[in-house]
Amino acid sequence: MEASLFLADCQARLAFDLVANTWNAVVVWALRHGPRRPGRLREEIGGISPKVLTETLRRLEFNGLVVRRAYAEAPPRVEYELTELGRSLLGPIEAFGVWASDHADDVMAAQDRRSRDHMM
Repeated sequence: MEASLFLADCQARLAFDLVANTWNAVVVWALRHGPRRPGRLREEIGGISPKVLTETLRRLEFNGLVVRRAYAEAPPRVEYELTELGRSLLGPIEAFGVWASDHADDVMAAQDRRSRDHMM
């Protein structure tokens, strides 16, 4: 990959920005098995507030990764589902997760060493 592909206005930067927000990748991954209602997403993800989930879903919808479907029922029902574009992001998210699993201990050990160095 050419170095010029990482300029401020490059396409790779756009992709990095999409996954830089922790919740974007987590919500996309949570939607990999099909449509979900917000309540179920919160249960499956854990640790995400309703407000942050709503903001994340809106951001993902704005970027074309998620589609929102509202059903005219009583009470009203809303579901979110990945678009084809959103599904195309599952592979990179999975690869990043594998990397994290393989190297998390190394990163934490480096952080610990760095913290100890600063305390001396």
